[in-house]
Amino acid sequence: MQIIEYEEKYLEDVKDLLVELEEYIVSIDKDELDYIHQDYRDKMAIKDLDEVKNNNGKCYLAIYDNEVVGLIMGCIFPYDEYDYLDYKCPKRGEITELIVSQKVRSKGIGNMLISKMEEYFKSVGCEYIIVDVFAYNENAIKFYDKKGYHKRMYTCIKKID
Repeated sequence: MQIIEYEEKYLEDVKDLLVELEEYIVSIDKDELDYIHQDYRDKMAIKDLDEVKNNNGKCYLAIYDNEVVGLIMGCIFPYDEYDYLDYKCPKRGEITELIVSQKVRSKGIGNMLISKMEEYFKSVGCEYIIVDVFAYNENAIKFYDKKGYHKRMYTCIKKID
């Protein structure tokens, strides 16, 4: 197993992993609001990688038997002038994507990827790391709990008739 920084030659693999994650999210979405747009595969990876590039971020890939089997993306987004009105604004990194292919889950790959991203954020002076987790993704919630992450915010949703 090898963790490397993203290289453009792996773009198609990144697209495949993002689609795999989105298919999973669609399958567990009890509200049935998520779906995969016909342009998702071609556009989402480019959008995510541009976000990483433009926000002091990193994308790391997990390579196993010459195949990309996982990825993590993280950014250091700037605060805006209004954030400072009611928030201390410590430097923080944000994990924007973490995907391990279903065929190799439970082999420690997610742990290796998150450790690599945490190491990067720490090296550039981040004090905190945040991550948004889909509420119905119980496996991800358990994973982050085990890694020492905790809930700070809730997003509540209600369908109105």
